Amino acid sequence: MRPLEGILVLEFAQFMAGPSAGLKLADLGARVIKIERPNTGEAGRQIALKNLFLDDSSLVFHTVNRNKDSYAANLKDPEDLERVKKLISQADVMTHNFRPGVMEKIGLDFNTIQNINPKLIYGTVTGYGTEGPWAAKPGQDLLIQAMSGFTNLTGNKDDDPTPVGAAVSDIITGTHLAHGILASLVKREKTNKGALVEVSLLESTLDLQFEVITTYLNDGNKRPVRAKQGAANPYLGAPYGIYKTKDKYIALAMGSLLKLGKIINCEEIENYYDTDSWFTKRDEIMDILRAVLIKETTKHWLNLLRPEGIWCSDVFDYKTLLEHDAYKVLQMDQKLPLLSGEVVHTIRCPIRVNDERIFASKPAPRVGQHTEDIINEFNL
Repeated sequence: MRPLEGILVLEFAQFMAGPSAGLKLADLGARVIKIERPNTGEAGRQIALKNLFLDDSSLVFHTVNRNKDSYAANLKDPEDLERVKKLISQADVMTHNFRPGVMEKIGLDFNTIQNINPKLIYGTVTGYGTEGPWAAKPGQDLLIQAMSGFTNLTGNKDDDPTPVGAAVSDIITGTHLAHGILASLVKREKTNKGALVEVSLLESTLDLQFEVITTYLNDGNKRPVRAKQGAANPYLGAPYGIYKTKDKYIALAMGSLLKLGKIINCEEIENYYDTDSWFTKRDEIMDILRAVLIKETTKHWLNLLRPEGIWCSDVFDYKTLLEHDAYKVLQMDQKLPLLSGEVVHTIRCPIRVNDERIFASKPAPRVGQHTEDIINEFNL
């Protein structure tokens, strides 16, 4: 039995942030029902990476909506809306990521829902919160990365602002929404009352940077400066970063620069005995390291550094990683067959409970695939 079995979640959310929270709850055993538009479904079905589609929905949709049911309803139709309200009356959680004011117009805002089901946990995702001059702005991962300062942390010193090549704002926001919902479910056991859980892409992305923003606030508000080359963190000194070797690359984490210098037989490094210089003279130190590390292969350096306790690593691409025994032993892969006969090859939930890996029991649904069954089951 999975931890959230018996919990019913209604997901009005679309795209990535909200549905990724539902994915986490579903993987942990909750019954998650997507409330979608008839025929077309939620808009995220048409948002694709590299234009990859399976069974008429984007691969992205299939990735983030496994283990869920689909109930098709036109929320502007009084009969459909009444059925949805009956379903809400029996649910434990509902989530949405509509812009502020939309659910109020439909009649499914938190205050109204409290009268229908006072024990329900009501979770919302916005781009920038519900108040202030940005409240009506569209919330999208790249835009949030750009406006939150995040794009000034990645890349080299002279690079333009550089976003991270993954939907980090969406995913961390979904994680925070799931955290808030789980905490509220625990509190409900004590109070027998529901709660309003609110997260925003901007606030979650700021929280993702709490380490570097705290440094900025306590360092005279000095702008973070990325290293000239091989940058990994604008506030960490040498040797922290990625370096080219004779054949590939090597990553060096924090540690004693002087010890590193002795191991790789680099006498120049001994001049930097003052640890403050490891940051203030970071670029020139990294230039010295680059000139040495390029002379031998990655394997040579790893074999030399690892036995001495230096934190270092290969730099893998996906092919190298996914074919490695260290990846295979994790048993991360899972394949989900679709009604169309196609197969989604993806990775599993990263959480283990009682040493049990959590794999999906079913793939993402077609639009309205479970509507009639849900109407009968919940007497709608």
